[in-house]
Amino acid sequence: MEKIKVIIADDSDFVRDGMKIILDVDDEFEVIGCASNGKEAIELAKKETPDVFLMDIQMPLMDGIEATKYIVENNLGKVLILTTFDDEELVRQALKNGAKGYLIKNHTPERLKQMIKSVYSGISVVEEKMLETLTVAGSKDLSEPYAPASGFDSKGYTEREMDIIRAIADGLSNREIADRLFISEGTVKNYITNILSKENLSHRTALAVYYLTGKK
Repeated sequence: MEKIKVIIADDSDFVRDGMKIILDVDDEFEVIGCASNGKEAIELAKKETPDVFLMDIQMPLMDGIEATKYIVENNLGKVLILTTFDDEELVRQALKNGAKGYLIKNHTPERLKQMIKSVYSGISVVEEKMLETLTVAGSKDLSEPYAPASGFDSKGYTEREMDIIRAIADGLSNREIADRLFISEGTVKNYITNILSKENLSHRTALAVYYLTGKK
């Protein structure tokens, strides 16, 4: 099995060194470079062939939001945002710029590794806390569902399927969706399975992110 090649971009020496140590002791990963800002991360990526970037948001010269946009547009690798910030606008900007994941720096080493593996495999990862920040679940009038982002393509969906997608984006569970639409929970599960298959997505979180940001 080939190692997952990682570039760590963070303006904190402590954070960079800590994450490098965690990954270096695992045979599944190879840290091919560390950067103190987005510009350095991009320069490293042009010389190496990274699979995944661990990207801080607030850095000097070029922040993680801007760097993510450049990296995604130029196919330099996949980005997993790691930050101490949980500001809603930063979450939206990172995901809109193509980040495949957004995690707060309070996780265990094993969780960090699992999230890197998920992003490497093409699975979007957003912590439940972050998804709640995006959807503001339970704090808005459910009769006013969120409108899809401009990048979301609703063609090919029935109105019922769109009802399901909007409910997922609102943060509802399968039980809550069933209650809202007056259908069985099993029917909801079947709808979700079909929708995920159409979009080639692996789970409902990725679907919610796609609906809210227009980015898969």
